[in-house]
Amino acid sequence: MAAGTLVSRVTGFFRQLVLVAALGAAVLGDTYTVAWSLPAMIYILTIGGGLNSVFVPQLVRAMQNDEDGGDAYANRLLTLVMVVLAGLVIVAVLAAPLLIRMMSASIAGNPPANDIAVTFARYFLPTIFFMGVHVVLGQILNARDRFGPMMWTPVLNNIVVIFTLGMFLWVYGTQRTSGMSVTTITPEGVRLLGVGTLLGLVVQALAMFPYLRAAGFRFRLRFDWRGHGLGKAATMAKWSVLFVLANQAGLVVVTQIATWAGENAERDGYEGTGFIAYNSALLIWQMPQAIITVSVMAALLPRLSRSAADGDTAAVRDDLSQGLRTSAVAIVPTAFAFLALGVPMCTLLFGSAGEEGARSFGYILMAFGLGLIPFSAQYVVLRAFYAYEDTRTPFYNTVIVSAAWIVLSVLGFLVLPDRWVVAGIALGYGIAYALGVSVAWRRLRRRMGTDLDGARVVRTYIRLIGASIPAALLGGAAGFAVLGAVGEGLLGSLAALSAGGVILLGVFFVAARRMRVEELNALVGMVRARLGR
Repeated sequence: MAAGTLVSRVTGFFRQLVLVAALGAAVLGDTYTVAWSLPAMIYILTIGGGLNSVFVPQLVRAMQNDEDGGDAYANRLLTLVMVVLAGLVIVAVLAAPLLIRMMSASIAGNPPANDIAVTFARYFLPTIFFMGVHVVLGQILNARDRFGPMMWTPVLNNIVVIFTLGMFLWVYGTQRTSGMSVTTITPEGVRLLGVGTLLGLVVQALAMFPYLRAAGFRFRLRFDWRGHGLGKAATMAKWSVLFVLANQAGLVVVTQIATWAGENAERDGYEGTGFIAYNSALLIWQMPQAIITVSVMAALLPRLSRSAADGDTAAVRDDLSQGLRTSAVAIVPTAFAFLALGVPMCTLLFGSAGEEGARSFGYILMAFGLGLIPFSAQYVVLRAFYAYEDTRTPFYNTVIVSAAWIVLSVLGFLVLPDRWVVAGIALGYGIAYALGVSVAWRRLRRRMGTDLDGARVVRTYIRLIGASIPAALLGGAAGFAVLGAVGEGLLGSLAALSAGGVILLGVFFVAARRMRVEELNALVGMVRARLGR
C-alpha cells in the first residue's frame, strides 16, 4: 500500500512540476488549478464524504452478516452512486460559470481568465462520476482486504495527464519561454489539456474492474435499493456530508483569498504567491500523510470496525495508539524537514517558475511545515469515530477546524502584504488542526469511557520532537549556507537539499535512538531483518 501510494504521489508531484512549467505560477496556472479543484470539491461535498468514511464499516458488516458475502449490497451501492453522480455531472457542467465565480471572484472578474477557467471546468467536471466509481470499487476491495489497487491505479491517471502536459510543452514550450497567458493560449491548447485531464480519471476508474474480478466480485446493476440497509448508511452519511461541507467552506474562502492576493502580488512584480503556489506546496506537504498515515489507517480501519462492532474497546484503543505512534515516526521529522529545507526543496523542484517564484513556493511550504503533525494525528483519531459509526462528532470537530482556519486566513489577508498572504494561510492551516486534534482527542476519550494510551502516545511525540529540533537547526543551517555560497539554481538547490537533508536525518536518527524511541527501533530492526543483518 505504501509503495503504491508513494509511486502515485511521486507521479502526481511530477505532474504538478510539469503543470507549473507549462502554465506558469501566475493567473493562467491559477485558472487550471481552480477548475481542477472543482470536481473533487463537488464530489466530496455531495457524496464523497459518506463513501470514504461510512461505507467501509457497512461493507465489512455486510460481508460478515449477508449470505452472499456482501456482493448484493456492494452492487446496490455502486449502482446508486453511479445514478446520483451522473445527474450531478449534468447539473455541475451547466452551472460551471457560477461555480468559477464561487471559487474566485478575481478570476471571474477577468473576462479572458474567466473564459479559460469555465472551459477547463466543463472538461474537468465529468471526472466527478469517475472519482465516485473509483472510490466505491476501491472500498469494496478494501473490505475484502485487497488494499493495493486503490493505491496503484491513480498512477495511471498521473501518467496520462503527464503525457498530455508533455504534448502541450512539445507544441507550445514552457510558459516562461512562450510568454503564454490567458489572452494568448489557443483553443487547441485548452482542448488538449481538458481532454487529457478527463481521460486520466476515466483510465483510473476502469482499471479497477480487473482487480474486482480477481477478488471474485462481479458487478451487476441493481436498482432494488429499498429495505437493504442503504437508508441507514445514508442517514449516517449525512453527517459526513456536513463534515466535508464545513471543510470545503474553508477551502472556498481560501481560494478566493489566494487568487485575489496572487493577482495583486503579480501586479507588484511577485510571482509564485497565488493559488497554484498554495496547491503546489500543499501537494508536497501532504505527501508523507498520504504515504504513511493514510496507508496505515486504511489497513487498520477494517480491524477497528470489527473491534468496535464486537465491543472490544481495548482493541480499538491499542490499534488507535499503534496508528498514531507508527505514523509519527515518519511524520514528525518530515514536518521539521519542511520547516528547515522548504526553500531548497522548492527552488530545486519548481525552478521553472523562476527563482523568485520558486522561493515563494518554499516560504509557503515552510509555513505549512509543523502543521503536518496535528493534521496527521487528527486523521488517525477521526478513524476511531468512524469505526463506531459516529459521523456526527467528526462534523462538529471539522466545524471548529474550518472556522479557525477561515478566521486566521481572513486575518492574514487583512494584515499581511499580498506576497505573504498565502504563507499566512498555510500557517493558519496547521494552527487550526492543532486546535481540532485536541478537541477530537477529548471527545473520543469521553466516547470510549477509557484511557486512550495517551501517556505513551504523548511520550513518543515528545521524544520525536526533541530529536527533530536539533536536527532541523543543523540541517537548515547547512542548507541555507550552501544556497548562499552556490546560489539557488539547479545545482545549488540540489547541493543544499542533499547536505541539509543528510545532516538532518543523521542527527535525528542518532538523537531518536538515544532517546529510545521504541517505534523507530522496531522499524530499524525490521529493516535490518529484511536485509539479513
